[in-house]
Amino acid sequence: MKLIHILLISILSFTVSCKKEEPKVDPTPIVKDDPFTKTVEFKSTDDLLITADHYHIDKTKPIIVLCHQAGYSRGEYQEIAVTLNSLGFNCLAIDQRSGGAINGITNETKVRATAAGKPTGFNDSKQDIVSAVNWAKNYYSKNVILWGSSYSSSLALIVAKEEANVEQVLAFSPGEYLTPTVVYTSISGLNKPAFLTSSKSEKLQTQLLLNAISSPDKVQFTPTGAGKHGSKALWTSSADNAEYWVAVKAFLGV
Repeated sequence: MKLIHILLISILSFTVSCKKEEPKVDPTPIVKDDPFTKTVEFKSTDDLLITADHYHIDKTKPIIVLCHQAGYSRGEYQEIAVTLNSLGFNCLAIDQRSGGAINGITNETKVRATAAGKPTGFNDSKQDIVSAVNWAKNYYSKNVILWGSSYSSSLALIVAKEEANVEQVLAFSPGEYLTPTVVYTSISGLNKPAFLTSSKSEKLQTQLLLNAISSPDKVQFTPTGAGKHGSKALWTSSADNAEYWVAVKAFLGV
């Protein structure tokens, strides 16, 4: 009897343990909608390999080609591109052959150009920007938004005038940096949406270039504070970044 009693207790205990409620599992799948970022490479018109960071979210969304200022690299846009992704824009941040390192990112295109004995002046970078525009056009099957910083903003305005694959342009601190090229003359008659901005001290040189643009959809933004030179005006570390962002968003329609 004692043995039977022990067996009955064991069976009851096992039955109770089997009836314990299992943890509830939420049937709703977790969907990550983070931007997909990777480094890509493509050739410039002279076969020099260009390095770029591709901040991709969706092929149906607009694409912005981002070009850095003098002495910099695609690292100028690490923070800016992520914000643009959140606003619904794909981004391609390129290394032009005229530049250096910023935010811990080496300009790999400049390294290759130097090793190959190719010139690395401001004007030499124009072909890199055109090649990036064409790469983005082919990848997304749509015209691109071109964005430049300092010397590359002057090149961006010229490329926007010359290239049908550019639909609008943003220029941060453009100026007459491209000797012997005269930027004012080169962009005269540009008839595409254009956003020009700068630090407060650069307001007049920006205004001069704005006057050369014939598009009715052109904007010049000057900060109330001192502002910054180039696209770094949008970095969170820059004092007036919030009002720059308000102006950029208004131009982009977001």
